[in-house]
Amino acid sequence: MYRITLIPGDGTGPEISEATKRVIEATGIPVEWDVQEAGIDVFEKEGTPLPQRVIDSIKRNKVAIKGPVTTPVGTGFRSVNVTLRQILDLYCCLRPSKTFKGVRTRFDAVDLVVIRENTEDLYAGIEFAKGSEDAERVIHLINDLTGKTIRPDSGISIKPISVYGTERIARFAFEYARKNKRKKVTAVHKANIMKYSDGLFLETARNVAKGYPDIEFEDRIVDNMCMQLVQKPELYDVMVLPNLYGDIVSDLAAGLIGGLGVAPGANLGEEYAVFEPVHGSAPKYKGLNKVNPLAMILSGVMMLRHLGEFQAAERLEKAVASVIEEGRNVTYDLKPAPDDPTAATTSGMADAIIGKLI
Repeated sequence: MYRITLIPGDGTGPEISEATKRVIEATGIPVEWDVQEAGIDVFEKEGTPLPQRVIDSIKRNKVAIKGPVTTPVGTGFRSVNVTLRQILDLYCCLRPSKTFKGVRTRFDAVDLVVIRENTEDLYAGIEFAKGSEDAERVIHLINDLTGKTIRPDSGISIKPISVYGTERIARFAFEYARKNKRKKVTAVHKANIMKYSDGLFLETARNVAKGYPDIEFEDRIVDNMCMQLVQKPELYDVMVLPNLYGDIVSDLAAGLIGGLGVAPGANLGEEYAVFEPVHGSAPKYKGLNKVNPLAMILSGVMMLRHLGEFQAAERLEKAVASVIEEGRNVTYDLKPAPDDPTAATTSGMADAIIGKLI
């Protein structure tokens, strides 16, 4: 029996979480769900979007799966996802992007994996608000150290990249490639401009690559990488990136396969693993039972593999692929026209997938 933390999220999160829960149970894998609420609704009740009880649950169970959580823009409300990554040291964001027959895309046979460092870079949370005393001190210090003038009405974000952080994410990428019979790892950076942060990332990744002679290694500048991916994604395999570039490129890769609705994700550390869809909570669709649950269901496939339940994961992924290819019991976004009256509900699509498993 696996005990797994389930965080339903908010907005449409509870609907897709329920669909995912039922589908995973239909594989026959014994699961006891430790349900923990988090997000904007909890913030209104408990004064925090991420109560300590949620973190304690994940620490007990080691594995969690969560629905999307709303993060209001520009309010000081810290992202639940970022906070979880930092508290639990979930240093790796694993984002596979694989085409499914029946999903409208401009490319066929895309099979990319983005491995993103999760704890450093501009998402480290080291920021100083415009006009604050701390921002003023930082501005004066930088001016004194570099001779460069930063405008006094600036907000400041710090971009730390360490040898330690880069070594472990690069090593994860190579180990993943080796374990999954992948052939190449591409390090993505902007070392031509940021020589002491991205330059360190590239140098460290090159050093790690020397220990994996069986895996091809190359590097690409991030802007060129984006162009390359939309021209010829078939040339790439596993990509390893610092935090910000990884966030951007992983969404670009999702666009190659049909969008975030079919893009699963995982945040992994040495002790804990949190699986989640990467799309937003779509609060305007809350309670309508119409949104696509596939990204969270496919995140569940990743979770099953993490647990060592490879047969169940394979069965579930094949069931998902079959439902998508048939095209009958899919949500509106996967229909030829979004107003198609035959579109399935969230729960209806889950039922169709379960029907393939039973």
